[in-house]
Amino acid sequence: MQVNIRNLCFALLAVVVAFTSVPAQEQAQAPEEKTLAPYFLVKGDPSVDQLPLKDTRVEVSVSGVIADVKVRQIYRNEGARPINATYVFPASTRAAVYAMRMQLGNDIIVAKIKEREQAKQEFEKAKEEGKSASLLEQERPNVFSMSLANIMPQEQVEIELRYTELLVPTDNIYEFMFPTVVGPRYASAQDAKKENNGFVQTPFLPQGKQPPSELHITTRIAAGLPIYDVSSPSHQVFPQWQGNVAQLTLDDTNPFQGNRDFIVRYRLAGEQINSGLLLFQGTDENFFLYMAQPPQRVADAAIPPREYIFVVDVSGSMNGFPLEISKRLLRDLIGKLQPTDLFNVVLFAGDSTTLAPQSMPATPDNVARSIAFLDQQRGAGGTELLAALQQAMSLPRQEGISRSVLLITDGYVAGEEGVFEHIRSNLNKCNVFAFGIGTSVNRYLIEGVAKAGMAEPFVVTEESEAAGVAAKFREYVQSPVLTDIQVRALGFDAYDVNPVKFPDLMAQRPIILFGKWRGPASGTIELTGKTGQGLFTSRLDVAQSQPDQANSALRYLWARTRIAELSDYAASQADDANAKEVTALGLKYNLLTRYTSFIAVREVVTNPTGSAEDVQQASPLPLRVSDMAVGGGTQVGAEPELIWLIVSVLLMFTTALIIKGRRRLI
Repeated sequence: MQVNIRNLCFALLAVVVAFTSVPAQEQAQAPEEKTLAPYFLVKGDPSVDQLPLKDTRVEVSVSGVIADVKVRQIYRNEGARPINATYVFPASTRAAVYAMRMQLGNDIIVAKIKEREQAKQEFEKAKEEGKSASLLEQERPNVFSMSLANIMPQEQVEIELRYTELLVPTDNIYEFMFPTVVGPRYASAQDAKKENNGFVQTPFLPQGKQPPSELHITTRIAAGLPIYDVSSPSHQVFPQWQGNVAQLTLDDTNPFQGNRDFIVRYRLAGEQINSGLLLFQGTDENFFLYMAQPPQRVADAAIPPREYIFVVDVSGSMNGFPLEISKRLLRDLIGKLQPTDLFNVVLFAGDSTTLAPQSMPATPDNVARSIAFLDQQRGAGGTELLAALQQAMSLPRQEGISRSVLLITDGYVAGEEGVFEHIRSNLNKCNVFAFGIGTSVNRYLIEGVAKAGMAEPFVVTEESEAAGVAAKFREYVQSPVLTDIQVRALGFDAYDVNPVKFPDLMAQRPIILFGKWRGPASGTIELTGKTGQGLFTSRLDVAQSQPDQANSALRYLWARTRIAELSDYAASQADDANAKEVTALGLKYNLLTRYTSFIAVREVVTNPTGSAEDVQQASPLPLRVSDMAVGGGTQVGAEPELIWLIVSVLLMFTTALIIKGRRRLI
């Protein structure tokens, strides 16, 4: 008996030693998790600064419908050793990043745009030579990574980024959004093998822990017309007015607010969408932006029967607040279906569960059954989104009934392009709408699903918004604003126009067209389409607008729109021709793309040995997202305190067995 106890003791101690010797990254890759599951940050050597990003300052300037944004990130090595730091951060899906610079002390290095592989090679070479360098890469259209080499102890590095984007109003409301954190991403077994999913391994701070770096944002809006109803649903802001210009400053009493998207919304006088033409005349190319106000929505009382399939994310990242919002949204959507409508519910996490083998009439009993089905969910497991969409689209259907799939998720998946591709290949079977739930949703997925499905994206950041968003959805699907849309240039020599085709316009938003032109700025641009009342036609006299150097951002916006068509929402394996064209556009117009990166190198050797610690900047979990979003919960990448607690328990258990065995021998 004594020998058995001793053997048990040694076995338990061996387990403890093995467990504590496994790095956090390897612990995160438990057999049931995917290989790229994110993990919690585990602090190690105190002489190494694990959190080099200290401050982010954002200056937003809105002129008319174009926003120009300056982002300054301040990194500082507060440890005792040189470090190489990596930081993943989000961006708007519409951002055209056109400039970057690095400052160390009095030295300012303007970054150059280069092909991605070439930029990466130059960065690695500078790192080995002991030179300070920075590399900005695009992982997704809304996810960037910043790499810094050879930050010396107590040294500060300031990185400045510049980007521009177009603000397009919906239902007369303008919105500017600056994302602050990349939520955890779930990678399926297939997605885990893809090279561009390395950012998924970003470590996260535990639930509820505030961001380690400060966030400061100022926003100036000069819309050309009086501005009304300026508000931020995400943060407290203090507006000041100077005529028709609004200046907003983020509340700095708590500067650690970088765990949710910063959102500003406003209306303009008369609640009319600005329509017209912006022109920019360059040295070798001329660019234009055409915006046309759509007709008023026409109500249609005779709504045909429809089928709605609700595909709902109940994975670990949806646990708690996001899932509660989803339930409220679904109660509102399902509870107000017409008796002639059919519906079904598909819940998905690591696998999928369907409410019924085929869609059911929206009777009171069936509605109550679906609500009970939803109320049982608590949120756990992975996020196998593509399989759930495939299951929803393959459900039996009735002829003559319009089918719509409504995806409800926070979008925390890594395989976005595969989802887009499947939706595009099944457009003849259904419309696909996307509802993003949470304070920092993956808008690349939400907007991409809607774009691929030729439908509308919706985002719900607070529970109180659910009813309003549900009402908007019902209005959109019942009466499209404009269909069969065509835009023609008559007597105006336009070329390289994007987009080439327009989906049905479901929301009250302008028709947007980017392009180039040759010759005189004259002629007419004609918009035609169909409404509930018949044919709609709108004409714009080009000569009424004059080229303006203040519209220089149009060259970036045109190029970014073209890149989006070729790369952002294209097939998962873009062909060589597309890749070459995107690369050429990035190099010509100085833009960050999937294939081009910004590189800055200070040609001074500050770290002769070239030896430096590699650290990853940990991201905070988005506000109200639980630890279950990170590789299955707090069990993944456990912190040292938890490890030693386990050690103590095992030792106590072993000691108790030894004492018990000795008593029996006595």
